[in-house]
Amino acid sequence: MRHALLRAARRLGTRSAVTAVTTALAVAAPFPAVAASVPERLSSLVDPLIGSANGGNTFPGATLPQGMIAWSPTSTAGDQTSTGAANGYAYDTTRIRGLSLTHVNGAGCHPGAAGDIPVMPFTGDITSSPSADTKDAVYAADFSHADEKAVPGRYTLGLASGASADLAVSRRAGVADFTFPAGRPASLLFRVSNSLNGSEDAHVDIDAAHRKVTGWVLTGAFCGRRANGGVNNRKSYYRLHFSATFDRAFSTTGTWHDGTLSPGSTSASGGEGYATGADRAGRGSGGWVGFDTASDNDVHMRVGISYVSLAGAEANLRHEIPARAGVADVAEAGARAWDRELSTVRAEGGSTARRTAFYTALYHSLMQPDLISDTDGRYRGMDQAVHRLARGQRAQYSNFSGWDQYRAQIQLLALLRPTVAGDFAQSLYNFARQNGGVWDRWVHISGATHVMTGDPSAATLASFYAMGVRNFDYRGAYASLVRQATVPTPYDLSDAGCPGQCEGQRPNLAQYLISHYAPQGACHCWGGAAETLEDAVADFSLAQWARLLGHDQDAEVFTERAGYWRNVFNPATGHVQARKLDGTWVTPFNPASDLGFAQGTSATYTWMVPHDIQGLADAMGGRSAAEARLDGFFHNPDGSWSVRGGDPLRYDPTNEPGIHAPWLYNALGQPWKTQATVRRILDTVYGTGPAGLPGNDDLGTMSAWYVFSALGVYPQTPGSAALLLGAPVFPKATVDRPGRADLVITAPEADDTHVYTGAVRRDGHPVARSWLTPAQALSGGRLDFTLTTAPDTGWATGEGDLPE
Repeated sequence: MRHALLRAARRLGTRSAVTAVTTALAVAAPFPAVAASVPERLSSLVDPLIGSANGGNTFPGATLPQGMIAWSPTSTAGDQTSTGAANGYAYDTTRIRGLSLTHVNGAGCHPGAAGDIPVMPFTGDITSSPSADTKDAVYAADFSHADEKAVPGRYTLGLASGASADLAVSRRAGVADFTFPAGRPASLLFRVSNSLNGSEDAHVDIDAAHRKVTGWVLTGAFCGRRANGGVNNRKSYYRLHFSATFDRAFSTTGTWHDGTLSPGSTSASGGEGYATGADRAGRGSGGWVGFDTASDNDVHMRVGISYVSLAGAEANLRHEIPARAGVADVAEAGARAWDRELSTVRAEGGSTARRTAFYTALYHSLMQPDLISDTDGRYRGMDQAVHRLARGQRAQYSNFSGWDQYRAQIQLLALLRPTVAGDFAQSLYNFARQNGGVWDRWVHISGATHVMTGDPSAATLASFYAMGVRNFDYRGAYASLVRQATVPTPYDLSDAGCPGQCEGQRPNLAQYLISHYAPQGACHCWGGAAETLEDAVADFSLAQWARLLGHDQDAEVFTERAGYWRNVFNPATGHVQARKLDGTWVTPFNPASDLGFAQGTSATYTWMVPHDIQGLADAMGGRSAAEARLDGFFHNPDGSWSVRGGDPLRYDPTNEPGIHAPWLYNALGQPWKTQATVRRILDTVYGTGPAGLPGNDDLGTMSAWYVFSALGVYPQTPGSAALLLGAPVFPKATVDRPGRADLVITAPEADDTHVYTGAVRRDGHPVARSWLTPAQALSGGRLDFTLTTAPDTGWATGEGDLPE
């Protein structure tokens, strides 16, 4: 092992190196630095392992806010064509086959997306092709969580083989220190073809003279293995380039392709395809570089990535990480970046566990969207051509889990990072223009995947605009989304990818405009009843946006269309129900069934009318009847709570269609039940530890629900800035509003027993309503809550005080 002082000088760098990395990150940051001082390292409160079990599908590796690179393990359960969990890491699967450069937070398809370029530290002789190791029996390694440490921007792992890795990242690049057992064969495997979903093609080049490994993978296929339409998504739509350089010479090199091993070779190509199991096993390519550990057993690597070109990857690395910077330098700069990001909400008080859950939720919420543009402003568009940022745009973002995010995550982004929100809006508009005017509902890197249902782009951009975001071409985007909602296209009649990835963003729009609902069996969609509700929310959002823009005629048209949910509400059953083209109801009917719905049952979807709760209550027989129905949604017949999921007739905290339901009591005149229900969910469904999320984080959506709920506010409905009021869990929280007055929320009595709100004052004036108007929400100011241990059944219950 090298002398410690020499290693420190070269690997860890000097104080000037730390400053250089921090400066580079600041220059590359897609948002302004937050000037406010932070009394504690908020990044130290984050546990990236939360959500890595229980189906949360988070990843623990190193990444930065909106980062392009996310360096994290790819686990294996004995099948090289699959992983332990959807996004590559499962807490209970303690064997890995590499440390991959890209990941997506909390997506649900298994395998999910990305996991590109696994780099595996391997001890031992390489005597066979790693692609031929189909069971990951040889070229993988076990580990113990005792040898694992994850903090924002840095990840460290020791393997049972004796090798270890210490990783830290900027936004588009990273550095690593790999350590191997002295005197044993030591190599780094670049498994270029082994992305989570496989690959169409891949390539690696080894340049021993310059101690460099470069290459790329051509891949995509998000949700490409699902039975519900997955074959349609077995396609490529991005190429990730990488360039890795080392601080020492290689002692050996080699490559492989499928089952053929080529010691001494320096170039290889070949993809794996997008199948799984035996249909893909044994295919692929990669390369390795070896190191002499007789007198030196550690290796320093620098790597840059780009979706544009190899030159872009190398430029990103040069721009973001100075040549002398070590892991500690980059990690410290990354922690500072996360401290700035997390300080957008400064929560005071609360237990350590509560603060950890809260700041980890904020961390997960603000990972997205993800950069795909290089430091020079170039990016690969949805037409696969290279583009430059639009005028005034600071970054091109992607990874839009629209069906999930429009319900909470995008509102939190608009609240805390409006500049990023605007660049994200412009990014989605750029993609739509490159995609023949079609706004895809689930955009991954530069690909349209069509995953899920509805038209979430309309709700997303309308929400951004309503919440004051203006740094995008909002007039052009509005016109484009109106056209999508009113002009049928051939894709609307396609069944390709259905039901899970139907190509039409407004399926069978021509028939929808005649029937005023999506007919089951003729809608070319994933459930006619669900599609109708999703389109009603999207149309409501467009109506609000039209009104703000002064397009009154559009507002009237879309307001009428927002009421089409009534056409799938069956008064005879009291539920939303699928309906045939001839107008008859699909029978037999069971509210526990998902027939006509997407990832949910009628019992859940019946509440998915956030923009017209009073109308829904009337349809149910009045507010009293609706209140009783809602009580039964959250409680078992014996009165005990049912908020953990698993019962198709009751609340499911693991999926999006019903996550707003706990807040519906405000509109029904019983806000104390919102307060009790939300607190119950916060305390029992969410928490710390790997199982601390209820289910898929869905690109920060479930985490954003926690953040809002813990603050005691929640977005009332997509397309509006109005906020519902609950009961905060912290004595004080300050929400930093760039360009606007801060929102300061106080609740001095906040603790585990004070879960009810007895009074609220805004800037010293009593608030008699359980909601803030859009103007009030946008203007910030001070909200002072008085909390109690018993329900206050008088506050905010007046007929004129209910949310509109």
